[in-house]
Amino acid sequence: MHKLSRAALGVCLSLSLSGLAMAAEPHATGLGQAWPNAVDVSTSPNWHVYVFVLNGIEYIQVNDLNGHVIGAVGTAGGQFFTLPVGESSNYVTTPQQRAAKTSSVDTAAPTTVYRDSTTVITVTPQNNGMTNLNASPNSTCTDPEQCAGFN
Repeated sequence: MHKLSRAALGVCLSLSLSGLAMAAEPHATGLGQAWPNAVDVSTSPNWHVYVFVLNGIEYIQVNDLNGHVIGAVGTAGGQFFTLPVGESSNYVTTPQQRAAKTSSVDTAAPTTVYRDSTTVITVTPQNNGMTNLNASPNSTCTDPEQCAGFN
């Protein structure tokens, strides 16, 4: 009986620890979907932002209030890249890549929709119905361990 309770305790402990390990890295599913199974981390009430992490790469997706995917970027180690998803994927700018299309006129000032220790995402509506999405390093990072090379 004593061995059985020890085995049960060991199973419960290992399941608990594996749950903690999984919680440390958000699930990498739902990218490109209107309503992914992810937490909305937007800093603006007018936009939805979802973050997915897989193999050390952070994928950030921006949706409008109706769930339409606007665009997405991937980032790791200070490098950014545009993902081919969303209605405005041709209007995404990163430090490494200019937007494929830029012939429209801004209809509002840029709005910050996401900010973490290394990344800032802004959106700017355009007169052609598209939205410029701009990803850049967070130059106001305050955590020295996470911000090396950004200040």
